[in-house]
Amino acid sequence: MVSQVSLTCAILGGFIVIYGLVSGFVKQRLYLSEAFIATAVGIAFGPLGANWFSPSSFGNEEAITREFARLCIAIQVMAAGVALPKAYLWKEIRSLTILLIPGMIWMWLSSSLLVWWLIPGLNFLESLMIASCFTPTDPVLASSIVQGHFAEQHVPFHIRNLILAESGANDGLGYPFLFLAVYLLQMPTGQAIGKWFYWILAFQILLSTIIGFVVGFIARKALKFAEQRKMIDKESFLVYAVALAVSGCGRLFLTGTVSIIGSDDLLACFIAGNSFTWDDWFRIETENAHMAEVVDVLLNLSMFVYIGATVPWDSFTDSSLSLSLWRLFVLAILVLLLRRLPIVLATYKFAPAIHNFREALFTGWFGPIGVGALFYYTVAIEQFAVDGPDAHARSVVKPIVYFMILASVLVHGNTIPMFYLGSFASRTITRTSFSSSGTNSVSRLPKLSFGTDIFSRHSKGKSNVSATRDGVPVAREGIDVPLDVSHPPKQTAITIITPDNIRTKPNMTHSESAPSFSSSTLAQNKNAEASSSRLVTEQSDRDENQLAGMAHSPGRTSSESLDDII
Repeated sequence: MVSQVSLTCAILGGFIVIYGLVSGFVKQRLYLSEAFIATAVGIAFGPLGANWFSPSSFGNEEAITREFARLCIAIQVMAAGVALPKAYLWKEIRSLTILLIPGMIWMWLSSSLLVWWLIPGLNFLESLMIASCFTPTDPVLASSIVQGHFAEQHVPFHIRNLILAESGANDGLGYPFLFLAVYLLQMPTGQAIGKWFYWILAFQILLSTIIGFVVGFIARKALKFAEQRKMIDKESFLVYAVALAVSGCGRLFLTGTVSIIGSDDLLACFIAGNSFTWDDWFRIETENAHMAEVVDVLLNLSMFVYIGATVPWDSFTDSSLSLSLWRLFVLAILVLLLRRLPIVLATYKFAPAIHNFREALFTGWFGPIGVGALFYYTVAIEQFAVDGPDAHARSVVKPIVYFMILASVLVHGNTIPMFYLGSFASRTITRTSFSSSGTNSVSRLPKLSFGTDIFSRHSKGKSNVSATRDGVPVAREGIDVPLDVSHPPKQTAITIITPDNIRTKPNMTHSESAPSFSSSTLAQNKNAEASSSRLVTEQSDRDENQLAGMAHSPGRTSSESLDDII
């Protein structure tokens, strides 16, 4: 009999290999996130689909989910810290403070009110506990915004960094929101607030920040010391990078050490990544190694396949839990619309990293819910007994969190292609209407025919340059053709570039204007014809540049890029 572990490894390995062959097409042409594809694969091969593997058969599903999610988040937040520019947290402390303090408080309270309103049988404190699970934005899903072809082409660099930094920091800052609700449910208010201050804010948050900064600082100094004295070779340098910035080993070291003393290991990982690359030296040295991307892809694909296979489908319509699909659908829609967007739009003028309304709209919309919500759900149910006074809240938190994850993967994973298709359709309509309009630049050009004078842009009053027949200028002696200014062209139509030796003089006499048909003159006329044939349509060039500017260009400004997709 084939073991579940072997079958699971075969499915994961086969999916990663096949997806790797078409990953460029999926990301750069279809603009689909890897999280969306992996979740669909997990659903297809999990209990709901082919039922080839079921993670619940591995043992304690909650414990496995918690540790798997912890490792995946730790890798992502460390990678986020390493990827940020020099001293980014200090330079953008004001913008991050706006997003992390009033932003997270709003996300927590607004989500709690929606849960309390739509899910029967919950009091407000229980709603606060459930909403705290999906208050943080997810760094795994956020990577679909800050990485990839579309992001590089359309999302401004400073917005990508801001989303990356915020998603890394607030995943570690989810503990205060969760445990404030938990303590208020379990003990009197005064005792709960006191324990929350000294155990969560001081011990969990402050201590983990100090530990992460010290570990990152020491690691950076040690690596520089070894590299400057030629004590480390290239291979060992990359192994060191894997241990502290990429692979699970570095996360396990920091995560395990901080977890042993009971502090916030996720926040410690993020701060350690920032401290390790505070001077940008390590990031620049390893920017072409792509180690982080390799490990991130492996773990992220595996994590979302796992999520797809563990979705509690039956619980979504469990009447004993007072749940129904319409309640969950309405909750998901309202949470995605009201959880993050209003507070970002209300406070973006106080955040220097967000330059205008369009950037605020983009930043506010992308607040994905993913692996972080899964991790905090497993931490939350640890705090309550199965048959305790809050048993109902303990039972409904799993289906609510999973439904929110599915909604976010579906919406945020497909927002990029919808934005792209919308901007493409807009450009197509604009281009079609422009080319079919009777006032476009080509239709405004004068039609050249035999005997019709061609006027230079710089000619005034008269012109003595006539059309040609078989390469010989046709002179109309004694006739001065004045420039008709009664119906001037809407735009400058034609510019003729002519050599200096045959430049037309505006005050030429009648005798001077009559050409001689000697061999030398004919040669000059042929040269004049060759020169005059180089006609430059200035307005047409501008129109072409305008159309080209509508296409995707990495060198465009942030507001122009976001204009295309918003």
